[in-house]
Amino acid sequence: MHGVERQMCEKKQRVVVVGASPKPERYSNRAMRLLIEHGHEAIPVHPAVKEIEGTPVVKSLAEITADIDTVTLYVSAAISSSMQDALLEMRPKRVIFNPGAENAPLRDALESNGIQTLEACTLVLLNIGQF
Repeated sequence: MHGVERQMCEKKQRVVVVGASPKPERYSNRAMRLLIEHGHEAIPVHPAVKEIEGTPVVKSLAEITADIDTVTLYVSAAISSSMQDALLEMRPKRVIFNPGAENAPLRDALESNGIQTLEACTLVLLNIGQF
């Protein structure tokens, strides 16, 4: 494991969950719960919900001013493509494309701007200690 990857696994992170859902059966909701359980600061993003798992929700990436370690995407490529400028401005250390959220043009744009990307499942990464 490389230094940056090892550091990401060990330290508690500020994680933006794009497409967070208040529905307990949704993977994005499970990710919120597991991130919190692992001691990470989870910031849910959803345009129409006020609170998820006891955490205040932001309507858009533009509302987030803090430094972000990871953005984990649970939205379609059509939705995430519209967030490209906001993601580039946010400059997270990495962006995780969960299954079903893959977006090659966005991935390429992020990587060409020095932002690490990963096509993986946030739940699996958390459960195996590789987050």
